[in-house]
Parts: sequence; C-alpha cells; structure tokens
Amino acid sequence: MNAARREALFARLQAANPAPGTELHYGSPFELLVAVILSAQATDTSVNRATATLFSVARTPQQLLALGEAGLRGHIRSIGLCNTKAANLIATCALLLERHGGDVPRDRAALEALPGVGRKTANVVLNTAFGEPTIAVDTHIFRVANRTGLAPGATPLAVEQALLARVPARFRQDAHHWLILHGRYVCKARRPACATCPIADLCEFPDKTG
Repeated sequence: MNAARREALFARLQAANPAPGTELHYGSPFELLVAVILSAQATDTSVNRATATLFSVARTPQQLLALGEAGLRGHIRSIGLCNTKAANLIATCALLLERHGGDVPRDRAALEALPGVGRKTANVVLNTAFGEPTIAVDTHIFRVANRTGLAPGATPLAVEQALLARVPARFRQDAHHWLILHGRYVCKARRPACATCPIADLCEFPDKTG
C-alpha cells in the first residue's frame, strides 16, 4: 500500500472514530496492566466482568498481593488460564513494590521484566496509560495489516516494525486502537464485512466479500 493510500486509510478511520480507546475498563495504569495481563486468550468482555469485582476490593499492588493467589483466583476463575495468570499477577505485584515503589514503570524493559508481560502487553500499557506512540500487534491487527496490504509481515514483531515505519506520524498514537477495533468489528477473520467497510476501496485484499 502506497503512502497516499495509507494517509487516506487513517484519515477515514479517524473521521469515523476521532477518540478511540481500549474497551478494557480501568482507572489507573496498574488496573490497565492487570486487565491486559488477564486479556491474553480472553475477550475484553470477560475481563471486564472479572475486574468489576476484582477492582472493587483490590485496586493497588498492595491490595492485590494481600488477596494471595487463592483469593485472586476467586475473582478471575471465569477467565482462561486463571491459575497461571493469578500466579503471574501476584509475582508482578511483588516486583512492582520491590523495584518500583508500587508504580507501573514507564519503560519497556522494566515492563517486560514483570511476570506475564510480553512485548504486546508492554506496548498496550505504554500507549494507553502513558501516551507513547506504540502499536501492540494482536491477532486482529496482524490480520488487518496483512490483509489490507498496510504493513505485511510474517510475525507480530515484523508487522509492528512495518506499522511504525509506515503509519503517518500524526496517526501513530491512535493507530493501535483504530486497527484493533477495525479487525474486531469489520475486518473479521472468517467473514470480513467488506460491503460496509469504510476503507474497502483502499484495501488490497484480493478476496473481498460481496
């Protein structure tokens, strides 16, 4: 996809949704970090149901750590991989208190050193909590970037690097949210809604649906 098409693509996504954001519910960088860790292989809706009760009793690393793994599992048992996620969150809270005074670090290396936090999670926190122009490539963004021709790549990291190089600077801060929402609701995996897609004429996908 050439530069003119990329500019037009993001201009249209911006016009349709001028202030995009995550669908995860959170009230602080710590709550966002918890929600994103929980969201691995889970829907935002299921995470929001779980955190609605969790955050009513534990909104800080100290409070969550006090729950212990068993207490935390009671709040997140409806989410996949709850045992592993509970263990990671308890360990993460301990490290936040030990190394960062209970604050979520605004640093990629420090974030990725936390249990349960990989590059994608770190990118979400940096972008959404701290306003950094990062792009977290999940399955939706990976699909949209490859399918449209916007930023083809064989791996999530390759797609991320291609997007950072090709997304016009003025759109980079919000690109993550526009692309994930587009993939979730329009450019769906099994049957993309090409007939109602606002960027269909810019997209280079050869197998558009009627």
